[in-house]
Amino acid sequence: MEDDNKFIRFDWAAKRMLRDKANFGVFEGLITVLLNEPVHIIEILESESNQEESDDKFNRVDIKARDSKDEIILVEIQQARELYYLERVLYGVAKTITEHISLGDKYDKVKKVYSISILYFDLGQGADYLYHGQTSLIGVHTKDTLKINTRDKGLIKIKTPDEIFPEYFIIRVNEFNKVAKTPLEEWIDYLKNGHIKEDTTAPGLQEARQKLQYLKMDKAERKAYDRHIDNIMVQNDVLDTAKMEGRAEGRAEGRAEGRAEGRAEGKQSVAQRLKEMGVDIQTIAQATGLSTEEITRL
Repeated sequence: MEDDNKFIRFDWAAKRMLRDKANFGVFEGLITVLLNEPVHIIEILESESNQEESDDKFNRVDIKARDSKDEIILVEIQQARELYYLERVLYGVAKTITEHISLGDKYDKVKKVYSISILYFDLGQGADYLYHGQTSLIGVHTKDTLKINTRDKGLIKIKTPDEIFPEYFIIRVNEFNKVAKTPLEEWIDYLKNGHIKEDTTAPGLQEARQKLQYLKMDKAERKAYDRHIDNIMVQNDVLDTAKMEGRAEGRAEGRAEGRAEGRAEGKQSVAQRLKEMGVDIQTIAQATGLSTEEITRL
């Protein structure tokens, strides 16, 4: 891709650019195509992982947005595998719900939450690049959906569980291998490959073409961005190489003991290289499965 048609990766833009109200349109576009309805962000709320430290290139990006219906949307961009990922997503949603209701409030103040995870690593087994889940209460024998009557401002309203309970979207970026034709596919193509069609009509992508061009960054920003991309490539290469080395050493031994030793040495090789790159010990532990004590001794 030529530099004059090169666009900034979404993970970088999300951390440094899309929190500017002038750029909300880009972020709104992604959520609009996922929810299949227009979304207008009122504000971006800060969350615990919006760090700017030197090692933040290895951390997840969390964005908490509030839409025009006052519902809360969590967007998480994750570069590297993390243990117990689904459990942490659930914890994040629960934490968000409790953060936005005050002690003594009635439960009608509970906000609907949408959780969107953009993953640049393999999670589980599945053939699709997009998974969506929400909770419905279905009759075991009748198969009907339970509806709840609630009284609000003197009116009786009927609600179904899916109107209240959180919804989850998981985008497995690496699994997308299609020619982008629909707005959703165009968005996933941008998330994975950085491609944006000149004549795109996908919500948010025309704004991305205008605002996220590589050459629009100043020299210092381009240097930092290039370093970010290099670090991601090095990290992925180190992890992949160490996995192969571990498997090869295990096969060479031809015994269970040899395989275990090979895997252990592969993990230690990964940890050693990431440690030399300045990655924090907790992140290394998550990536390799080694304990923090083992990593400290390397």
